[in-house]
Amino acid sequence: MMDMPHFLGTLIGKKPDALQVAALCRRTNPKDEKTEVLLVSSLDTGRWIVPKGWPMRGKTLAEAALREAWEEAGVKGTVKPDPVGSYVYTKRRKTGLDQRCKVLCFLVEVETLEDKFPEAGRRKRHWVTPKAAAKRVQEKDLKLLLRTLS
Repeated sequence: MMDMPHFLGTLIGKKPDALQVAALCRRTNPKDEKTEVLLVSSLDTGRWIVPKGWPMRGKTLAEAALREAWEEAGVKGTVKPDPVGSYVYTKRRKTGLDQRCKVLCFLVEVETLEDKFPEAGRRKRHWVTPKAAAKRVQEKDLKLLLRTLS
């Protein structure tokens, strides 16, 4: 049986949110022992984001998040199997239409950061404190989630 909010959304033409996965890449800075998170620049606007993408056939959602961390940031590490939170954002599709996406966030403990990775040269990478990361991203729920990583 269809639940009422979904049914009403269907009646007015509202599509369900698309699902994406993100990697919250974390390390301990060896100089001061403080927690840092990795931000990458988006390909289109250059704004600061976390590595994210679509689920992948044959991979768990956590494994897909780890793969995105590798492709977008050169991260090698260990991913926690369960999401630590989520956020919603609006993605502008190549068609010009907007699509609302729900992003499940997985914690990745970074072991190494490689210089050669699929999107090297197309993105910038920046290690910052969770508090600084929260100030640089746009999505409200992602800001809140990043603040919990201290």
